[in-house]
Amino acid sequence: MTTGEYNKCVDDHSDGVYRFVLHNIHDEDKAKDIVQDSFIKIWEKVGDIDFSKARSYLFTTAYHTMIDTIRREKKITRFDDIEHGHPSYNKEYLGLKEILKDAVNKLPEVQRSVVLLRDYEGYSYEEIGEITSLNESQVKVYIYRARLFLKEYIGSLENVM
Repeated sequence: MTTGEYNKCVDDHSDGVYRFVLHNIHDEDKAKDIVQDSFIKIWEKVGDIDFSKARSYLFTTAYHTMIDTIRREKKITRFDDIEHGHPSYNKEYLGLKEILKDAVNKLPEVQRSVVLLRDYEGYSYEEIGEITSLNESQVKVYIYRARLFLKEYIGSLENVM
């Protein structure tokens, strides 16, 4: 890949990668850092990457960087994360978009990632398999289970209200 092709890759795919990472980790600053790290990793191997596969390579790199970040942070306990006995509150109806976002957040990490890649980013099963290091059958199973969970979760009135 040439420098011009790298710049085109940044222009074309940075927003999509950022949205994908942000949907998974829900922290804008961390998402920006992960995207930046992903582009740095691509720049370091710019001569070895074929431009036609740059998008897939970028999403794969971002996915693995995101997983590494999540695993690293699981080892750290923050004071803000500890419950301090705050009273509970009732959620009010916020709209279908908020309900769907809440439902997607309840999915296991792998299911959330494959659903976001398929339904939000439009990747094929094969491409998702390459990005997540899963075979195509596993991708289909995870997507099926995630969609089944989402259907049951959203279809249940007590979860929505």
